[in-house]
Amino acid sequence: MEQLSAQARWERFTERPLWGLAVAFAVAYAVPIVDASAGRSLTAVCTEVEWVVWGAFALDYLVRLALAPHRKTFVRRHWLDLCAVILPVLQPLRLLRLVSTLLLVGRRARMAPQIRLTTYVVGAVIGLLMFGSLAVLSVERESPHGNIRTLGDAVWWSFTTMTTVGYGDHAPTTGLGRMIAVGLMLSGIALLGVVTANIAAWFISRFEKDDVEERRQTEAIAALAEEVRLLRAEVARLTETRRGAEGCAVGNSSPAPGNEPRAS
Repeated sequence: MEQLSAQARWERFTERPLWGLAVAFAVAYAVPIVDASAGRSLTAVCTEVEWVVWGAFALDYLVRLALAPHRKTFVRRHWLDLCAVILPVLQPLRLLRLVSTLLLVGRRARMAPQIRLTTYVVGAVIGLLMFGSLAVLSVERESPHGNIRTLGDAVWWSFTTMTTVGYGDHAPTTGLGRMIAVGLMLSGIALLGVVTANIAAWFISRFEKDDVEERRQTEAIAALAEEVRLLRAEVARLTETRRGAEGCAVGNSSPAPGNEPRAS
């Protein structure tokens, strides 16, 4: 059995703990937004939890970088991870921590071989709906001209935005809210393309399986017909040989000329 590398063992060991931290981040991010009356101490605790989770993912990236056999190749292949680690340091905004944590969680999800594409897409849709709703609610609720005031309005807006329906009954009015809208629209189009491609690939694979089975049956029928043709040829050859042998036997048993019996 092939022995796993140190990097692969680390990724397998930290996969579940990082997912647990991601859930903790989701709760810490959602509580101050959903509960507008949350006190300053609760908000501070949630903010600390967010930073701790981001720090854990940043530490995970650094450890994987240290364990990678070729560090330059690792950085080149995981440049999005590096951007997600550096992003919140540039400016301490909660939205930047949200984006970076989502990117890091998504990268680790894609690296896990046991997570199938359908599960990943469903999880991505649910995550984008939830965090998009919370993010737009946090920036639009206090806007004087905004009309996204409740979590229900935010969820409805996120759903219509991701599906590119855009009824227009709710729309962001701030610059940051419109940036979130652009991100949700692009993400919705990308996920729809992934789902469509996955369905098309499934149909193509089924058709290919049917074609392979049909070709196999056709080849088997052709081989059987060839065997029947060869058997008929062999039977015809044996029949001709037998007739020739019988003809020779009859010719040998007839009396020679001049040796016919004379009448008395």
